[in-house]
Amino acid sequence: MPTIVIPFRGREGKRRLPGELRRPLAYAMLADVAAAALELGRTLVVTPEALELPVETVADPGRGQGAAVEAALSEAVDSPILVLNADLPAVTPRDLLVLLGSIPPAGLAVAPAADGTTNALALSAPALFSPLYGPGSAERFLALGPSRRVELPNLAADVDTLADLEGLEASLGRQTAAALEALRTAAR
Repeated sequence: MPTIVIPFRGREGKRRLPGELRRPLAYAMLADVAAAALELGRTLVVTPEALELPVETVADPGRGQGAAVEAALSEAVDSPILVLNADLPAVTPRDLLVLLGSIPPAGLAVAPAADGTTNALALSAPALFSPLYGPGSAERFLALGPSRRVELPNLAADVDTLADLEGLEASLGRQTAAALEALRTAAR
């Protein structure tokens, strides 16, 4: 059974979303990512805040995404490991199974974002992780060892802006779709 790690900066983390939408949408996206992850295995969310989700939480050390993932990996006992960004509201358990199945022996699979950053990793062992996030990180992760690039629309489709979210509307997870609809209703 895999261990799934989800770094979550908190409800204030999505700075490019409008202020009034930031908190409910960030939490709803996390809830959808966590729901997909929980179907596969132990799910650890690294966060600076308390959550009302059926996941295990790990205290965020507050030094960025790489340090957050390392904090959770120190508690991981089962391999393989999936590392998922919290802003992938269209991800499904099937997507995660494909990512897991893409791991080469003693290697890793990388699901890049359209901008060259990294949205998800699948590691055969925790020791393969290095904190390489940031611009161009997908290529840096691919260079860590035997690796495979995984192109899945639901793993490539992260949300940074309201336009990103609206572009995914047809495939949003249940929590994100409900949050978006509630916000639209409240705005009318």
